[in-house]
Amino acid sequence: MTKTIHTFHIPVMGTAFTIDSPAKVAKYGISSVISCVDDVLIEKMRRFYCSMMGEECNPIEKTDPDARANRITAYLNLLDRMVKDQVEKLKQSAFEIGSEIHKYFELLPEASALKQMYLKMQGLNNAEEQLTLQEELRKRIEPGSIDINIMTKLDRTNFAVDGTPLGSEFNDAMAALRGYARSTLASSIVFSAGFNGRLYSYVEKFKDFHANDEGFIKKKIVIKVNDFRSAMTQGKFFAKKGLWVSEYRVESGLNCGGHAFAHGGNLMGPSLEEFKKKKEELVSSLFEVYNKALAQKGRKTFEAPHPVRITAQGGIGTARENQFLLDHYQLDATGWGTPFLLVPEATTVDHDTLEKLCGATREELFLSNVSPLGVPFNNLRNSSSEEHKGTRIREGRPGSSCAKGFLVSNTEYSKKPVCLASRFYQKKKLEELSSMELDRAQLKDQQEAIMDKACLCNDLAGAALLLYNLHEEGEPPPKPAICPGPNLAYFSRTFSLKEMVDHIYGRTDVLGSISRPHMFMAELQMYIDYLEREVREYLAHPNEQRARYLKEYRDDLIRGMEYYEELIPHIRQESSEDRSQMLKDLNHCRSSLESLSVKYSEFL
Repeated sequence: MTKTIHTFHIPVMGTAFTIDSPAKVAKYGISSVISCVDDVLIEKMRRFYCSMMGEECNPIEKTDPDARANRITAYLNLLDRMVKDQVEKLKQSAFEIGSEIHKYFELLPEASALKQMYLKMQGLNNAEEQLTLQEELRKRIEPGSIDINIMTKLDRTNFAVDGTPLGSEFNDAMAALRGYARSTLASSIVFSAGFNGRLYSYVEKFKDFHANDEGFIKKKIVIKVNDFRSAMTQGKFFAKKGLWVSEYRVESGLNCGGHAFAHGGNLMGPSLEEFKKKKEELVSSLFEVYNKALAQKGRKTFEAPHPVRITAQGGIGTARENQFLLDHYQLDATGWGTPFLLVPEATTVDHDTLEKLCGATREELFLSNVSPLGVPFNNLRNSSSEEHKGTRIREGRPGSSCAKGFLVSNTEYSKKPVCLASRFYQKKKLEELSSMELDRAQLKDQQEAIMDKACLCNDLAGAALLLYNLHEEGEPPPKPAICPGPNLAYFSRTFSLKEMVDHIYGRTDVLGSISRPHMFMAELQMYIDYLEREVREYLAHPNEQRARYLKEYRDDLIRGMEYYEELIPHIRQESSEDRSQMLKDLNHCRSSLESLSVKYSEFL
């Protein structure tokens, strides 16, 4: 296994919430991930930080022939310079309480060699020896990685001024990839939301993604997956191009924030178990394909595989859960997303939304249908976006203006794709519905489904626009949307960076006596609830293929429950009482699934 300074990272969250996280936490060795969806927001953030740093900022206008890629490159280069400068200043600070260098080492996990060296230095009485060790510690300081995320399916075609479509290299995902590839960063790109062969093939064109003769890869490939099969398939696609996937990031389909990609009944525990058992098979089989491809391309082959990391994220809430994942599944790191929304030192959330998050209950955190992508989306019922959407509907003005258009997909009423959340689409669709012979209940349901879509392109950027006052003069104030995972319900206040990191490493417990189901049991219940949701959709539009999918989903859950029944007695990080509660929760989930199977026995 490869190791980093910290054993956790902050995953991408929305388009705004981690947009400048590297500028806040990378200097402490903490890695975080930026979304590259919204280049309009990215350009505003670049101008904001240039102004703050006193740097000249030449605007990259929309009319620039390669505006999206150039905006992303410029912002990433700015962050790279900022973090390097921060780290140099940190290295020069004094080893005393309250200094940046003191904070750097205090945040490290206790088991790290660097933390042990720091503690040894503190215990020395000899001033000369202490200074020598301090200089060694300064040399070993490394920043966290400035990683970026691309949702592979957000690959909108763009058009020239005269309306003709531009080449595929100007599609949104392709341009974002190019923007990252041209940057000065030595970090990772995270591909999420599924396979995109054209995008993956484009990676091969950029040398920074290829290993040099010494085996160093400046820009590493990370794939976010839900199961082992997907990792093998996507890893092999890259290997055939002579490209190495450096990390497989296993994410819970439902126990996470943002879009919920529930690929069947693939539960996190069984998926991680398969990665643990088959990691050597994965690495060796891909290495064979990779080396063969390099040889065919006339490039240097390697005697041994490059390092491969297996990490996991989604719903982790306690140090005990975190340590179990690291120990039992032999993970290289874990991802902590949603709890960091309550850490202003690490993420970007406006004050009003932050207050709402602190008071959010399990009922207010729900899996919604607001995404124009047609994928379930974790949501907050009383967010400004949801409240404003309700006001527009009541006033007879459903839909949004669609200023950015990153999620356009529909061509029912136009040649160019439009967004399902747009005022244009919703007006046309509602008019069409009113002309159809539907009973009152059907009409109401379908109208609500249309008007439920929200302008995520605009609203997910709202938190940063409000917090940093970046919205244009004369424009109405942004109405932020936010996409926390259900785990947020158990975190009820804001935290300092130190508090959250100490919580992750077990040095403190910010949850206290709050009763909370184990992450595996919470996820299992979510999958059962989601199955019932899928069944209802099937009943509205039954077909044989969907029926087979539902049976496979149920069977996956049954196998998952059998796995957990064997696993729970061996989770020694939890107390005997907590293990007993897990078994009770497991039996409750089993009963829920059995009831569902009986109720819909004709196809489940």
